[in-house]
Amino acid sequence: MKTSIYILIVFGLLIGCSTTKIVHTNKDLQAYNDTTKINGTVANDTVSIVNEDLEYEIIIIEPGFNFWLSSIAKPEGYYSQGYLENKNLMYVSEWNNRVLQPLRYNPNLYEMQIDYRPGIDYGYEVNYKLYNYFIYFQLKYKQQLAGFVPRI
Repeated sequence: MKTSIYILIVFGLLIGCSTTKIVHTNKDLQAYNDTTKINGTVANDTVSIVNEDLEYEIIIIEPGFNFWLSSIAKPEGYYSQGYLENKNLMYVSEWNNRVLQPLRYNPNLYEMQIDYRPGIDYGYEVNYKLYNYFIYFQLKYKQQLAGFVPRI
């Protein structure tokens, strides 16, 4: 008799702890289909820049960056390419220094070095997106790569 009571209690707990059902509207399902998930990251949050002539590829996987780039960042053409290149050299240099000091700086933020060379013309698009990623990164994670709070 005791065994059957324990079985009923366990069975009742299993039924009582079942997951709740979420009702989605057609609009919700359409939005989900438009932004399919890849390894826990929304596909729209992945920015990839490829230039086969120079044989380089930049992949930025940062939730919210693509939205920030299209809505908050200054539009393309706002900065000159020379300005972006100078800022990127400064930011990349500090970024790479922080990657090499995992005990001093969070290795989860600074995971890998960036190979950005001053003598190579990466083009406006690469410089624009890289610069804006550095601005986004500093604002989101409250970091200062150049010793001052970045401006938008």
